[in-house]
Amino acid sequence: MKKFLICTLCLISLVGFSQESEGEPVVQEFQAIVVNAQSSSPLESVHVVNLNRVVGTITNKKGEFSMTAAVNDTLYFSYLGFKSQKIRVTNDMFRFKDTKIALTELAYALEEVVVRPYSLTGYLEIDIKNLPINNSYQYSISGLPTSYEAGSKSPGAVTKVLGSILNPADLLRNLFGKKPAQMRKMRQIKEDDDIRDLLASKFDRETLTELLQIDKVDIDDILSNCNYSTSFIKTANDLQILDAISSCYEEYKVLNRK
Repeated sequence: MKKFLICTLCLISLVGFSQESEGEPVVQEFQAIVVNAQSSSPLESVHVVNLNRVVGTITNKKGEFSMTAAVNDTLYFSYLGFKSQKIRVTNDMFRFKDTKIALTELAYALEEVVVRPYSLTGYLEIDIKNLPINNSYQYSISGLPTSYEAGSKSPGAVTKVLGSILNPADLLRNLFGKKPAQMRKMRQIKEDDDIRDLLASKFDRETLTELLQIDKVDIDDILSNCNYSTSFIKTANDLQILDAISSCYEEYKVLNRK
């Protein structure tokens, strides 16, 4: 009876250990080839990002890439002129080394473009009035190292900036408190050179929303409430947007500790 109990306990321990081991994903080197879905030709310089591990790389001349990954990790592929794609890593992809990822080329329909040149007279005083003016204003406050954008000039703009600086805790808590894990990923994203290069070339927020797992409208809300102008939100590249969100989040963490 005693031997039976000992054997039973050993079996239970082994089962528990095996289940624990199975629950932990094994991170290993993942290799694959990215090709054009129409021609099957390899694609060079495709950006590949592991959304779970927050690491990135690019394909070589043969379309090959290698990166750390685990089963069920999600890889995000981005290439100019091709539809971005996400795939889930499976056991078979590790077992067979000739895995091919096919990207589909986008078909762009060019619409009619009307070019309206500025009518210049040669007189600076007159011509300068016809040029477009950026209506976004920055306000600097004595004692603070940086200036703050407040959108278009209005009587309440300065009050808006001061209110956000002096009492922003409630506002930022509502914005960042919903997605704390995603916000913490920003530091990892900024440390990877390949991901930074990818974001610097992007202006559509698509890659950024995939990395942070937040909606584009949330990004716009965060930046608007952190006093970034509409002009900046619309024209900045994804890396500049990431830096702006990160700066605002760091201020939130300091205030939240207090």
